Amino acid sequence: MSPVNDRGAISADQLALLSLSAALLFQNGQTTQSTTLAVSRLAAALGHGALLFPSWGEIGIRVDGPAGGAYEIVGATPAGVDMNRVVATMKVIDEMCAGRIDVAAARTSFEAIARYPPVGVARLASFAGAGAAALGVIFGTMHWRALILIAFSASLGACLRRWLAGLSGNLFLQPFCAALLAGGIGAVAVRLELSSALRLIAVCPCMVLVPGPHFLNGAMDLIRGRVPLGAARIGYASLTVLMICIGLLVGLSLGGVSLPVSGPSLSIPLAYDVMAAAVAVAAYGTFFAMPWPMLPIPIVIGALAHACRWAVISIGGGSVETGALVACLVAGILVTPLGDRLRLPFAAVGFASVVSLIPGVFLFRMAGGLVALISQRGTSPELLLSIVMDGSTALVIFLAMAFGLIAPKMLIDRFQERGPSRL
Repeated sequence: MSPVNDRGAISADQLALLSLSAALLFQNGQTTQSTTLAVSRLAAALGHGALLFPSWGEIGIRVDGPAGGAYEIVGATPAGVDMNRVVATMKVIDEMCAGRIDVAAARTSFEAIARYPPVGVARLASFAGAGAAALGVIFGTMHWRALILIAFSASLGACLRRWLAGLSGNLFLQPFCAALLAGGIGAVAVRLELSSALRLIAVCPCMVLVPGPHFLNGAMDLIRGRVPLGAARIGYASLTVLMICIGLLVGLSLGGVSLPVSGPSLSIPLAYDVMAAAVAVAAYGTFFAMPWPMLPIPIVIGALAHACRWAVISIGGGSVETGALVACLVAGILVTPLGDRLRLPFAAVGFASVVSLIPGVFLFRMAGGLVALISQRGTSPELLLSIVMDGSTALVIFLAMAFGLIAPKMLIDRFQERGPSRL
């Protein structure tokens, strides 16, 4: 079966096919460059040339052919991450380009993919709890009571987010309410003296809400010169983090508790560190709807990357920023060829592999410090210095993570001579 349209002019079904494929990839976490290349390849299989103009909220598709062209605008907001849908969409595109299915079959498949259900509530809640507890271990909490509270808070927050998703399409309501709940549970834990690890009981459930893939996709768009789209992605991710901070601090304040300004997390043994990192990676792979057979890949990569970080910090005496850079370089080198081969979205797999490195603790401490600074009558030099240090550390870690993941992607793609780098 050849998918090429012998008449030359693009048909309505073919245009709809291109629109569906672009929307599915763009709004489920695929990088902009990979989306553009995939849709262009599909259009070439149909006997046409296609050019995409992606922006926040929509994609413009211009199709050219020997007997005329067409232009269509498709509504698509790149606020979601669903690797299962991306993998399935790329598989259909490959089959279409190979001539194994026709336009009608491909369109039916795309429509079915668009109806794929999200991750089940039970699976989401259980992995959210496990991932948050694993982050608690990574940041130095080994007390079983604190870990149970962290897991309970994150699991309950996942259920709350899923319930809110059916009530409102607001992008910021879910992270705000989940963070509010985490702050409230952290405050109750202190009031009832259930645990002394307030910072991690309140913070770890919020760390699983940080939209890392959107930061990475935004950074890659900026590097590729797609400034408006890159700025929109990073703006969305930054606003999400802001809502998480506000929700966390409001939840704590409702219980009359403030987020303590404390020093860096304690070091833990390598075995605990690596195992906890593997659990955190599995949790994020679940959040991003990664197919079960592919989940071991980022788990192994994440465990290896975190072992490298541990070695840099604990053995080499390096800083947390240097450790994050080395870990992400290792992850980027491994994720790039595997992600291309398995048709997985690079940002989602890359972030899932290094999720335990996100500087959420520093961000939330900085936010708590700013609130404390505003509430004081006089300026405290120690508090001000702590705020600056936490904010600077978080920024440098984010930049190190972005560079560590993106640089190998660009270099490997160029070295393999695949044409333009498929960021």
